[in-house]
This record gives sequence, structure tokens and C-alpha cells, in this order.
Amino acid sequence: MPRIICVAGARPNYMKVKPVMDALERHGADVVLVHTGQHYDTAMNDVFFRDLGIRPPDRHLGAGSGGHAEQTGRVMAAFEPLLAELAPDAVVVVGDVNSTLACALVTAKAGPLLAHVEAGLRSRDWSMPEEVNRVATDRVSDYLLAPSADAAANLRAEGYREDQVHVVGNVMIDTLLANLERARRSDVLDRFGLTRGGYGLATLHRPANVDDPDALRGLLKALGRIGRRCPLVLPVHPRAEQRLHAVGVPSGIRLVPPAGYLDFLALQDSARVVLTDSGGVQEETTALGVPCVTLRNNTERPVTVDEGTNVLAGTDPDRITATVHRVLDDPPAPRCPALWDGRAGERIARVLLDGGTARTRPRPTDLVRGAA
Repeated sequence: MPRIICVAGARPNYMKVKPVMDALERHGADVVLVHTGQHYDTAMNDVFFRDLGIRPPDRHLGAGSGGHAEQTGRVMAAFEPLLAELAPDAVVVVGDVNSTLACALVTAKAGPLLAHVEAGLRSRDWSMPEEVNRVATDRVSDYLLAPSADAAANLRAEGYREDQVHVVGNVMIDTLLANLERARRSDVLDRFGLTRGGYGLATLHRPANVDDPDALRGLLKALGRIGRRCPLVLPVHPRAEQRLHAVGVPSGIRLVPPAGYLDFLALQDSARVVLTDSGGVQEETTALGVPCVTLRNNTERPVTVDEGTNVLAGTDPDRITATVHRVLDDPPAPRCPALWDGRAGERIARVLLDGGTARTRPRPTDLVRGAA
């Protein structure tokens, strides 16, 4: 029975790790869930564990918040002795947060096989900390588990071997499909006095958008204009709340408390349009067939634009306003990428359980005859 550590650290990780854990356990693996504590407040942590039915973590590292170097260092220092104690056959990291990179580096130096879920995503924006985390994690990983063909193409273009790259589908969509009917039974619309198709949903959390007062002021200007036509609901991310109030929120934008997973999924599913700077929301709206306008100049999930319902609007207020009006007038047709079918976790489990051991398979920098 192989022992596999699954690492979660921030809110998006929870939705991604659950399908992998479930599939591995169905196949008899000894799965250890490690929570790094990168997100640790109740609204951003405990409620998601409850909504998703994730069992309590086996180990909690208690990393907390801090700068990139500080937080990454704390996770590494806490994870290293735990890895030595548990001696796993493999470690699974997901996404692109600091916890992902920290645990990947420790694993690579300690010797177990390392699997990166959501490998190959690229924004081409080196100023994004997440881009650095993604690239560095991919470099030290044995298994590169790509959510879509374009992500796999990125990895092949960067020189990774074919035996490392696996297109497995999107684990976020596994979780979405498993919980959609439960979400649709949520009373969140009644609580907020909303009707299906009668509002837009907005999210803001990326530092480039919320930490710069001028950037945030421009985004709110655009959202205020849009709110005159389509009232907007904005669940307030903890890191953005004070900044939003400092800049001033225009009429037409309604601030609501942070939503749990099921409530937020229900809000997306019933929205006329979603405006976001979140990568995961781009994917979820594509799976739901809901029009999405991304408030960024780039996206590491271009498949949601090419094969989904996402439109990239940038951060200029006039361009955002024009883009949203165009989407409201002529919504994109629902489309969904291949393998976003609810079985990504199962594909990942088969890759990990059938792929050999650290002693029998090539490691990330091995030269393999016939490999590119």
C-alpha cells in the first residue's frame, strides 16, 4: 500500500485535492492530508472543509500569513521534518500558491516522487508570484498533471519528457460536478434577495488589482458603470475589504460576506455574468456555461477563452465596461474543454499508482533515450 501525502494550503487547493484524495483512497493508497495553514481563518478555511466533506487534516503546519520568502520558508521548515517522519512514496502538490512551491522543493531534495496537479499553466507574466511558483514547481516534479492540452503543450515546448506529462483533466471540475446539485439547493439567493439571471457576480483579490489604490479605483469605476445596468454582488475577500472601503464603493455594487464553496458555486451558477480576477472562477464559469469577464491583462487559463465562456478584458475601465456590455448583449455560447468531465481525480490516481517508484522511474533531470 503506497503512502501518498496530499498537500493543501490555500482555499483553491481544497477543491483540487479532494478528488485526488478520494480516488487514491478508493484504490487502497494510504493518504495523508497535510494542511500548511496558509489560509487559516474560518471564512476562508473551515467552511470549505465542511462544504466539501473533506476529513480533518492529518497534520497541520500552521504557517500563517507573511511575505513570500517568510511564508515559503516557514512551510519548508515545518514540512521537512514531517516528510522525514512519514517517509511517503509520493507527494502531491496542487496549484500555484507559496505552499505548493515550498513543499515541492522539500520533497525534491528528500527524494520521494513529486506530482504537480495543474502543471503547465502559464500566464507569461513574470511579475506574478504565482507564475514563478508554477514554473519552479514543474521543474522539480516527476509527474506533470496537466488540466488541458494547451498546458501539456507548454510543458513539451519547455523540454519536459513525455513520460512526465499527463493530460488528466481539471480536478476543480470534478469537485464542481460532484457538488452542483447540492449548491443549487442553497438558499443563498433568497438570503441576498437575488433572482436567477438578475445580477452579476464580481470577485477581486489579486494583489495587482487590490493593493494599488489607483488600480482598484479604476476597477471600481468600471464596476459602478456596469452596476447601473446589471446590479453586482461582490463577496468581500478578507485582504480586499479595508482597501475597498478606503477607496469607496460605487452604487450598484453590493458587498456581501465571503461565501462558502456551495454558496459561491450557487451564486456563479445563477449569475447573468461573472467579473473576476480569479483563475479558478474562469474555469468554474466555463464548466457552468456562465459568461465570464476576466479583469486581468493575461490568463494562465487561455483554454477558458479558446474553448469556454471567458473573455479577457484587461484592467482599463473603459475597455472593461465595453467588454461587459458586449457580453451582456451577446453572451458566448457554452463550451467546455475535453476531459473536464468529473474524472480527473481517477486519472491522476492511475498515473500515480501505475507509474513506478523513485527507484524505478527516471527523475526530473535524467536523460532518457529517445526523449525530446
